[in-house]
Amino acid sequence: MILKRASYKAIKYACLNFHYAKRLPSQPMIGYSVFNDKLEWCGVVVFNAGIGNINRPFKLQKGQVSELARVALNGKQKTTSKSVSIAMKLFKKSNPLCKLIVSYADSDQNHFGTIYQAMNWYFVSSHKTGDKYIDKNGKEIHSRSHSEKGYNIQFGVKKKVVKTSTLKRIKKGVKHKYIYPIDKSLINMCEEMKKPYPKDMAKESDKVDLNANSKLDA
Repeated sequence: MILKRASYKAIKYACLNFHYAKRLPSQPMIGYSVFNDKLEWCGVVVFNAGIGNINRPFKLQKGQVSELARVALNGKQKTTSKSVSIAMKLFKKSNPLCKLIVSYADSDQNHFGTIYQAMNWYFVSSHKTGDKYIDKNGKEIHSRSHSEKGYNIQFGVKKKVVKTSTLKRIKKGVKHKYIYPIDKSLINMCEEMKKPYPKDMAKESDKVDLNANSKLDA
């Protein structure tokens, strides 16, 4: 298996075609293309800076915490866990300031973090995500694009939006949060924060070799 720095074009294609979210993660982002032993392109593993104050719960500075934002692979890789493990090593080498990686498993997709558990990540929390709203055509409407008043104030400007009552509300589940220290000094903190792994009640679609020794050397 070989990994190389991915182009924006490769990241975009893999995220839109191989990942359930069907969208790109927020920028700036760094991705690595995965090639199997036959040198077939298998997709990308992508990291970014995360959203909001991702560093705050860990009392770290901006730039010291990054997010594993996408594992967008087509299934031609031997194991997903090995792909991610190699990508993390490459990311650590090119981003020496980063000390901790955060990632999430979405229960709405029947993902409970099998890959992270296989790689000995630390599970730290679960949180409820906002419910989503779709129109009659099945299109998801962003929270800023609907209101029961029929309008929103954006940047001081009154903007007409869809009435919430005309949309279908879909209750969403939870996201499970995992962390991995790529700096050995954070292992004790991770040990103190860890909780028992959530149980996987359904088979994840990820192709994971649970017996592989894929733990990253922090």
